[in-house]
Amino acid sequence: MADKCVILVDNSNIFIEGQKFSARKKGIGPDPVTGKQPADPSWRINFAHLLTELAGPRKIFKALLVGSRPPQNDGVWEAAKYQGFDVVVHDRSADNKEKAVDTELVAQGTEIICTCGEVMDLIIVSGDRDFIPLVNVAQRRKWSVEMVAFTSAYNPSGEMAMSVEKIVPLDPLFPKIGSHGFEWPIPAA
Repeated sequence: MADKCVILVDNSNIFIEGQKFSARKKGIGPDPVTGKQPADPSWRINFAHLLTELAGPRKIFKALLVGSRPPQNDGVWEAAKYQGFDVVVHDRSADNKEKAVDTELVAQGTEIICTCGEVMDLIIVSGDRDFIPLVNVAQRRKWSVEMVAFTSAYNPSGEMAMSVEKIVPLDPLFPKIGSHGFEWPIPAA
């Protein structure tokens, strides 16, 4: 383990999967018609606690959070900045699809690795295989790479999981990295 780290977070990945994990913990199962796992709208990320848990004893060289702009969540970006992240936000496409988030993280991560002049640990908060080129760049430069994600968001024998040195499941960290802003589901009267 290096004494410094770079933390790259795909906000949508951790936020959506965290909300789904919260719903499962509350006993809310998949929709019987669609089979889709519901998301608990009351769950919120505590960005300061997330950074503390991810870094451990290491000094954070840079923490970058990238997401897409749903107008109702603009306060999320300010909270992340206040709690230690550099934040980049992209607008969604005309059909409301997230664009450029993974590419932004790969580009900025590659730039850091290639210009910082020292070996560190790279912590990628996503199980998305789009990060494999970044993992490869880091490893060629002798960086150690950790993949951090909820277990529902990656395949443990998938290409991304098999390419990193360490996998850190967020499931056991769930109570430390977030909280519920209101009661959900609303109890029946």
